[in-house]
Amino acid sequence: MQTRNKIFDDVSQLMTNAMGVAQGAKTEAETAMKSMMDRWLADRDFVTREEFDAVRAMAQKAREENDVLKARLDAMENKSA
Repeated sequence: MQTRNKIFDDVSQLMTNAMGVAQGAKTEAETAMKSMMDRWLADRDFVTREEFDAVRAMAQKAREENDVLKARLDAMENKSA
């Protein structure tokens, strides 16, 4: 009976070790994939959210200024007509 318990203990320990190795391999694979993705994204000309928002705000301000200038031009045209 002791031999059987020892075998079960050994198999249990082996499975526990295998799960630890598998978890370590999973973590290492995730780290490697994240690193590859970070390098791939860094090689592209993507902009950050902050840069995008800043340019969008500038474009919105320019549109508003254009609308004001157009209204002034329209008013000047109406005066001269």
